Amino acid sequence: MLSLKMGKSAREAFGLALAQQGETSSDIVVVDGDVGNSTRTEIFGKKFPARFFNVGIAEANLVGVAAGLASSGKRAWLASFATFVMCNAYDQLRMSVAFPCLDVKVVGTHAGISIGEDGPSQMGIEDVGLACSLPNFTVVVPADEPSMFKAVEALAKIKTPAYLRAGRPNVPIIYEQGRDFHLGKATLLRTGNDLTIIACGLMVAPALEAAEELAKQGTQARVLDMHTIKPLDEAAVLAAARETGRIVVAEEHLLHGGLGSSVAMSAARQHPVPMRFVGIKDTFAESGKPEELLAKYGLTASDIVTAARALPPKK
Repeated sequence: MLSLKMGKSAREAFGLALAQQGETSSDIVVVDGDVGNSTRTEIFGKKFPARFFNVGIAEANLVGVAAGLASSGKRAWLASFATFVMCNAYDQLRMSVAFPCLDVKVVGTHAGISIGEDGPSQMGIEDVGLACSLPNFTVVVPADEPSMFKAVEALAKIKTPAYLRAGRPNVPIIYEQGRDFHLGKATLLRTGNDLTIIACGLMVAPALEAAEELAKQGTQARVLDMHTIKPLDEAAVLAAARETGRIVVAEEHLLHGGLGSSVAMSAARQHPVPMRFVGIKDTFAESGKPEELLAKYGLTASDIVTAARALPPKK
């Protein structure tokens, strides 16, 4: 069994990392939709109250205010629950941020079904697909606390729009603090030539666990953390397809429009190979404990192993 130390949640790491950026960059401003205690932007707000704006539960206005600040030369970060900001304010993101290509970083917390008991109305399961559909947007889904810190640091350096996804539960620590992180470049976590498991966010740890179980069965799986969904690391996808011949994609998102769709399109264009997909099927999830929901909806290491076994033999 893979043993990983449990770390902070991605949302907590985001809040701490954003406040850290605020210490070195006086032009960073933060806008929140009255959920700062949940998105953890309140950490920034307590340190820099003059640069923190709570617009209330009004996501369209949230985006409009952030866009206005960015148009005035500020480096704007906005945060709310993933489903609230991406679904409720999509038109404003499209026309006020993506179209003028403004320096607005959109952070969606409480993403996926691992939010748990809050139920389907608050589960962002389509947010990555919506973000990827916005021209000019970079889309990032970090796997753990250290990579979230590096993702915030990397996104703070670019002047174009971005979507950053963060979950609610604590997640295992995969990376050492300070490890290199490059937008648009996947991280190789495990070598292998029999197949490749490509995962992002909360599913990276189960991908590693699945690879360990497959190794016991004589199958060596390469594991890639595809933390940047857009722009996708197409070179890593091509190498995986050519060198391992088979791919499994794992994500805590609807199968349509997320990481799997992007990887499949890339592989189909460059080097088609058999693929299987682990994600949320065409359904909403119910309310429940996070670990029970992940099991019920097929988002565990054993589900990744099952998907790998379903692949045709390597030629």
